[in-house]
Amino acid sequence: MYNLAHRHDDKLIDRLATDGVAYVPFFPLGGFTPLQSSALSAVAARSEATPMSVALAWLLQRSPNILLIPGTSSTAHLRENIAGAGLRLSHEDLTELDEISR
Repeated sequence: MYNLAHRHDDKLIDRLATDGVAYVPFFPLGGFTPLQSSALSAVAARSEATPMSVALAWLLQRSPNILLIPGTSSTAHLRENIAGAGLRLSHEDLTELDEISR
């Protein structure tokens, strides 16, 4: 499991990136307990995006070797997932989101 809140693989992701090896996180949106955070909600509101789109955007900006395969059973969630790929988060947003795991 790797996402905004569960960051135990940070060092592994960095090592894999150095070697050009992909990393595919399990439960990028929290799995059975979806990610919830006031910081995530605040960044989403400022970005005019959903919290899940922001969480996916954070992962994609975290490292170039992260590949996402978020599961979904609805068209609405698929649209949220796709929106995350096009969302660019500012340095300030990324710093605020990084605090979620601390």
